Amino acid sequence: MTDHQHSHGLPPKTSGGLIPGLIKGLVMTAKTAARPSHTAEYPDVQPELPPRTRGVIALLEENCTSCMLCARECPDWCIYIDSHKETLPATTEGGRERQRNVLDRFAIDFSLCMYCGICIEVCPFDALHWSPEFEYAEFDILDLIHEKERLGQWMPTVPPPPALDPKSAEPQEIAAANKPVRTAPTGSV
Repeated sequence: MTDHQHSHGLPPKTSGGLIPGLIKGLVMTAKTAARPSHTAEYPDVQPELPPRTRGVIALLEENCTSCMLCARECPDWCIYIDSHKETLPATTEGGRERQRNVLDRFAIDFSLCMYCGICIEVCPFDALHWSPEFEYAEFDILDLIHEKERLGQWMPTVPPPPALDPKSAEPQEIAAANKPVRTAPTGSV
């Protein structure tokens, strides 16, 4: 082989020729064809999904305080929240009135959502959850805007949280709830 052949980008000649490579390729194809396939016939056979699969976002409306954290943190701006303030009367005489947010509209536009889960992570009151349901395709793109009623319908499909590791420390909330009640010292003043 000359330097002239290498300078023009031609591959160097190898011994063996074309036939052994062709036979190796056919043997590999025959091995692959003989293995059973793992193709699932999806509409007829439902797939077996992992336990905590991300499908659709579900809303637990009574936990939502309209804090707007999910809408602010959403990188796609696909969460729409409308609310108003409601004045609650004082619970005790001489107490002051309180205000609370009342959720009027909570909607997620799944045609924009990229399913990153940031909204679920930032929710301080666990109002948003992942549901493993994934069959909510629509013929009209406008039907992919799910309002709070439809988001609430996904809640029964949300799996329970995984059990705690038996060797882990007791959660602070449970430890605080199990502490004995402190009593005032009784003694002379």
